[in-house]
Amino acid sequence: MSDFHDFLKHQYAYVAVGEFKPGKFDEAKQLFEQAVSTYSQGFKGAYLLQEPNTDKGIAIILWDNREDMEANHSQAYQEILAKMNHLFATSPTTVFHEVVCDIKPTVAEAVARS
Repeated sequence: MSDFHDFLKHQYAYVAVGEFKPGKFDEAKQLFEQAVSTYSQGFKGAYLLQEPNTDKGIAIILWDNREDMEANHSQAYQEILAKMNHLFATSPTTVFHEVVCDIKPTVAEAVARS
């Protein structure tokens, strides 16, 4: 029965939408990578998306649960975020979502696409 309950567990996504000052996206990307490298327990992956030809972006960080996310806010993480704050044109919008659907292509579909 435990396997069934594990199947029903959903991951969580922290989502931040923001815009950086002109020309600052690359610097923010490097700091994002540094911040993510500090994560451990419960961390499931991260994406940083950039709208082409702009300094607008979306960060998506996947977690087992919200508690793991909060537990990973180490001193090193906080210092990296402090370095990033001045790069934003305006404060980013942040939300926390439950991942309710995760669809991946089958191996055959992936091979056919390549």
